Amino acid sequence: MRLNATPPQKNTASQEPSTQSVARRSTMMFLLFWLVVMGVMYLAMQHFLKPAQARVQADGSVRIERGMDGHFRARGSVNGQPVTFMVDTGATSVSVTDALASKAGLEGGEKARFRTANGERDGRIVVASEVRVASLVVRDLHVGTGYTGDDSDDALLGQNFLRYFDVQMSGDEMLLRPRK
Repeated sequence: MRLNATPPQKNTASQEPSTQSVARRSTMMFLLFWLVVMGVMYLAMQHFLKPAQARVQADGSVRIERGMDGHFRARGSVNGQPVTFMVDTGATSVSVTDALASKAGLEGGEKARFRTANGERDGRIVVASEVRVASLVVRDLHVGTGYTGDDSDDALLGQNFLRYFDVQMSGDEMLLRPRK
């Protein structure tokens, strides 16, 4: 008697992934890859577009470099609160966001309507005890609130601050010199 014994068949369906699971895994890996790439690009752009630090020169002047977007930006403070100023030679006064005004204790003041490049805006005019860019300080300066920057700590550095200094622009740098 001869028995034909056939070896047990392996269930290949349970060992091989289905087309649907392969497609799902591939889609997830594709999305993960692009999420990582976009995250790295975002961080690189944040670092790349960050304003250069204003540098105090030996003669007491402050040098501000032009940013990649063509604007001059410098870190400073209003009443001790950190801020990133965009130098705006066409702005009449220093202007801050409402959030920064609140953090800096800029309360009260007179209601005002500001005419900006982006239209009219309601705000207030208050007095800041100190506006600082690097080593340059102006005390008891009128500041407008209601500015809408990209960030709550953005502000405009206008003529009421700049008029206390000699401003010289040359190429991609701006020098602010204290007047003697």
